[in-house]
Amino acid sequence: MASRLKAGRGSGFTLLEMMIVISIMLILMSVALPIYNQSIRRSREAVLRQDLFTMRQVIDQYTLDKQKGPQSLEDLSSSGYLKVIAKDPMTGESNWEVQQCEELEAVDQQEPGICDVHSASNEISSDGTAYSSW
Repeated sequence: MASRLKAGRGSGFTLLEMMIVISIMLILMSVALPIYNQSIRRSREAVLRQDLFTMRQVIDQYTLDKQKGPQSLEDLSSSGYLKVIAKDPMTGESNWEVQQCEELEAVDQQEPGICDVHSASNEISSDGTAYSSW
């Protein structure tokens, strides 16, 4: 009977071993989590840069083609220049800040309209500038 108890006791983990394993896992997670959050932030910033570049190109193309600036971002999608207005990756909504220009951008342009677009986010980017200034 005593040999059975000894054989059964050696097959499990002790409390100390479990605490050591959990401590190591917590240390690894505390190192990995900030790196993960930073990579998510950088990817959102890359998407923001690409979206701004695309919308600015489309605004310029619309202005040259129609000889007037778009009056809203919805004009770009309804005219077929964009399929949909992208969501701002920093706010998660399609609430872009548009800049209306009174001066004419092109020689043949007859009406002013939107000439630039910015993020509506008030947050600061990883390089220290505001997203709304991009």
